[in-house]
Amino acid sequence: MFKGLSYYLLILAVSLHISCQNGADLIVHNASIYTMDDKMEKASAFVIKNGRFIDVGGDEILKKYSAKKVLNLQQLPVYPGFIDSHCHFLSLGLSLQQVDLVGAKSFDEVINRVLKYSNGKKLKAILGRGWDQNDWRDKNFPNKTMLDKLFPNIPVALRRIDGHALLVNQKALDLAGIDKNTSIPGGTIVKEKGMLTGVLIDSPMKLINAILPEPSIETKVKALKEAAAIGFENGLTTVSVAGLNKEEIYLIDSLHNNGELDMRVYAMISNTKENMQHFLSRGPILKSKLTVRSFKVYADGALGSRGAALKQDYSDLKLHKGKFITPQDSIKRLAIKLASTPFQMNTHAIGDDANSVVLEAYNEALISSEDPRWRVEHAQIIDTTDLKLFNKKIIPSVQPTHATSDMYWAKDRLGETRLKGAYAYKVLLKNSGTIALGTDFPVEKVSPISTFFSAVVRQDKYSYPKGGFLPENKLSRMDALRGMTIWGAHANFEDKQKGSIEIGKVADFIILDRDIITVPTNRILNTRIVATVLNGNVVYSNRIN
Repeated sequence: MFKGLSYYLLILAVSLHISCQNGADLIVHNASIYTMDDKMEKASAFVIKNGRFIDVGGDEILKKYSAKKVLNLQQLPVYPGFIDSHCHFLSLGLSLQQVDLVGAKSFDEVINRVLKYSNGKKLKAILGRGWDQNDWRDKNFPNKTMLDKLFPNIPVALRRIDGHALLVNQKALDLAGIDKNTSIPGGTIVKEKGMLTGVLIDSPMKLINAILPEPSIETKVKALKEAAAIGFENGLTTVSVAGLNKEEIYLIDSLHNNGELDMRVYAMISNTKENMQHFLSRGPILKSKLTVRSFKVYADGALGSRGAALKQDYSDLKLHKGKFITPQDSIKRLAIKLASTPFQMNTHAIGDDANSVVLEAYNEALISSEDPRWRVEHAQIIDTTDLKLFNKKIIPSVQPTHATSDMYWAKDRLGETRLKGAYAYKVLLKNSGTIALGTDFPVEKVSPISTFFSAVVRQDKYSYPKGGFLPENKLSRMDALRGMTIWGAHANFEDKQKGSIEIGKVADFIILDRDIITVPTNRILNTRIVATVLNGNVVYSNRIN
């Protein structure tokens, strides 16, 4: 796999040569290595054999070992492979085969993109993802009227950027049997003057999903491979995938076994009756590239689509507090059930009411558990009186770019008071002792560098706002790096195998073109991945022009 690496790294004076002996597979030296071990020691060299680090240290490495290949990194910075602690891996790949609506500045632009995508194609349905009404001048939800005129005979389903709302046309509603009298617990069918708008929030979306054509195995395989390539290009070596059905998990396992997929996957099982019965009866899956030992539960929806469950009304929509997707009593029963199993409970909780219910359920269920590492996915808006409910048994799994994406309108949704407990990463870290960082892609970009920047600077790429958004909850650079490496591994029960550059751990590491720990903040977002290495093999390299 190292063939050609010297070509890609030549401009950085990285040398590759063959040693006369084969004591190891690879020696890396003259590097600035962040080991992320318990002592947070730095190193300048390490040795890899059979896909694992067998020694880490300094110049003495070259005297102690010979190797098939030796890399002189000319003081480039090296870090453990980045771990994205919350993402939608398969969804990213599938979205590449749909209408890309990300960044559309108006509903007219959404319509134009759909027309361009569908022109000349023979489609059974038109699918798209990425619209966000908060980016439009008219910030109201869109209406299906234009879709009905343009596409009267084919179902259209356009998913909002957060994945928690759909805009569909009348054909899709008819096929799903949805009319103005339909009511589904755990979500909203949006109406205007008693008439359907085509917007469905959270649970009712299942009715549409049921009538849409299921992607073929070939389509899913292509999606997984393309998503892996994008991940490697961005320095990811492990993805924690928030919600997969058993068929999707076994597809990933088969691709791993056949050597067709390299990305390491920590799979959270979607909380369905079928999935739960299957995995609880069989137990966790613990393989070198696949870990399956958690269930993904949805407490509520998302803030952007006003589906997050709040204790009080939304500031910009009176008499509306959002809704629970999973009933509160079900969350508590499920927590008690899972506490007696080897499986984690990883619960999506955005609103302060959802977080309160989840945290209380966790603390009650885990009273006798020593090291459960249960996770609250997003942990986005928390009543300041509930922050104390986070502790060493409960890990906040957060996505820092949500803070810098939401900051333009979050105050409109929440008001000034509730913002004090929103995106509170520093407080969460203090209470829990660890914090896991992810992107939630494809909701946000696949970019650990953006995750790092948002966590430590809390600004957009234009340095807005001055001083940062809710700056009291900035993370230090080292804590942000821990959240993307060793703490991400800890949250997956994988910290004995990965997350740091230490003897015995898998040889996953990345090389960057600058040191994100020391570089001025205004240069962080310009950081590029020089190479991504998995198991000692280069899976991505970038020629710097």
